[in-house]
Amino acid sequence: MHQSNPSPRGAGAAAQLRQGGDTHQYLTFTVGSEMFAVGILNVKEIIEYDNLTEIPMMPSFIRGVINLRGAVVPVIDLGARFSGKVSAVQRRTCIVIVEVQQDDEKHDIGIMVDAVSEVLEIPDTEIEPAPSFGARIRADFIAGMGKVAGKFVIILAIQRVLSVDEMAVLAQIGQGQAESADRA
Repeated sequence: MHQSNPSPRGAGAAAQLRQGGDTHQYLTFTVGSEMFAVGILNVKEIIEYDNLTEIPMMPSFIRGVINLRGAVVPVIDLGARFSGKVSAVQRRTCIVIVEVQQDDEKHDIGIMVDAVSEVLEIPDTEIEPAPSFGARIRADFIAGMGKVAGKFVIILAIQRVLSVDEMAVLAQIGQGQAESADRA
């Protein structure tokens, strides 16, 4: 059988047969000194870091919102979400627009990353379970550890990292703290 235009999915199917397991594609990017990955099916697009509108009294990890073709999309600073320290905008900083499912609704959320690396295919056989200790981020944010060229890539459980309910609660707490500070 000859394909005139082999697709990356075709290459993935060949890798599946060789590896004996499923192969999935992940977008890799850096935040701080760490390499992270999200499933490519969650990624809608990658845009440059620009025209961000800040929202007062939000937690530090909510950098603001952008207007994406008429839709208001919140932008989350992953560095601040993981460590509490706001990330500095650099030349390669960009926003990855991901789609997350919350109940029956889909939400577009931007994640601010230091630099996008590449799309990698990682076979299931090369993914280890999340470590129970030693990671610099919450264990429930980690879906697994992908082995790529002898190094580990942290595969994010993007639904948990960008939990709309949890972020709404944190935003309300942030507003409550700001209001009580105003009264003091």
